[in-house]
Amino acid sequence: MKLNMLDFLTGLFLMNAMPHMLFGIIRLRFLSLFGFSALGNLLYALVNLSIAGSIYHYQYHILSIKQDGILLGALVVVVIYAITGRFLVGYFQAKPEPVMPDYFKDR
Repeated sequence: MKLNMLDFLTGLFLMNAMPHMLFGIIRLRFLSLFGFSALGNLLYALVNLSIAGSIYHYQYHILSIKQDGILLGALVVVVIYAITGRFLVGYFQAKPEPVMPDYFKDR
């Protein structure tokens, strides 16, 4: 089996978009090409998606993605997280415990 460098780069850029998109959605400071901000991470995710799409289009034509199950599955996961990410983080994020339990409060 021979490694196709363009396929490798397509997968690399597509999967690199995922953490940057998530960190941008949850507003976590994480270094990207555009700095530490949430907007910078979202823009960097968009750049990665654009590069991955461009490489794929150059090599196969964008309409052939229907026959590429691995890339299509990865792209679906990225889109699902882009749509539902903020809701899922807000819903499943642990609620902070009170610093002082109730028995220390005035009665």
